[in-house]
Amino acid sequence: MPVWSHQITFTVDRINYLHMQNSLQLMLSQCIPILIGISAFKKWIQLYNHELRPNFPVTLFLETLEFVMSNNIFQFDDTHWLQCKGTAMGMPTICAYATISFSLHERLILLPNFQHNLLYYKRYIDDIFAIWVDLPTHENQWSRFNDILNDFGTLKWKTETPSNIVTFLDLQLRLDTRKITTSTYQKPMNLYQYIHSLSAHPPSCLKGLFISTILTYCKQNTDQDFIKFTSHFIQRLYQ
Repeated sequence: MPVWSHQITFTVDRINYLHMQNSLQLMLSQCIPILIGISAFKKWIQLYNHELRPNFPVTLFLETLEFVMSNNIFQFDDTHWLQCKGTAMGMPTICAYATISFSLHERLILLPNFQHNLLYYKRYIDDIFAIWVDLPTHENQWSRFNDILNDFGTLKWKTETPSNIVTFLDLQLRLDTRKITTSTYQKPMNLYQYIHSLSAHPPSCLKGLFISTILTYCKQNTDQDFIKFTSHFIQRLYQ
């Protein structure tokens, strides 16, 4: 498994079932300056070198990472540009780069300062799901949390006030008294672009699309919502 997936705040691409009591959602506008990102990697390797595989080529890795992030050339019409600010656009390493860079801020500052307020905290690249509890002995903690969250380079997070209903990736969670219910979340502008039945894809791809979608609806919804989402899905397939 890659290093970035072993970060303590990492979560998989969706949550099917959670035992939680409250929630909040944060969204990251991803923009990590080159110097801050490279510095974060150097410090991360210094502190958590034991999490790397033996004989990991640290020097070569850091030199290559800095070269890639500092020499991103792209074409626009008949002109060529060198990106001078922010994470290199279009690079296959961008997700791991952003995840590991910000994880250092989380591990050293964010989580230790709010360990009593955050009962649960997980992040998938630029989406965070957490359980936040206000403590009477700690005033203005939510405001302070937002300030520290944004105290990393030029990153600015869009935060939602803690509530009983929250959307995380493709899942909507609702807190009813002491029970958590979930349902599939679909954006209003979702185009629902599926593989055409006459496509040259192997038949197994078409079957896999249908089965995996039905299984997802089954895991994420109540019986009533499962019937609703499945019916709409089948109707769209025949359109």
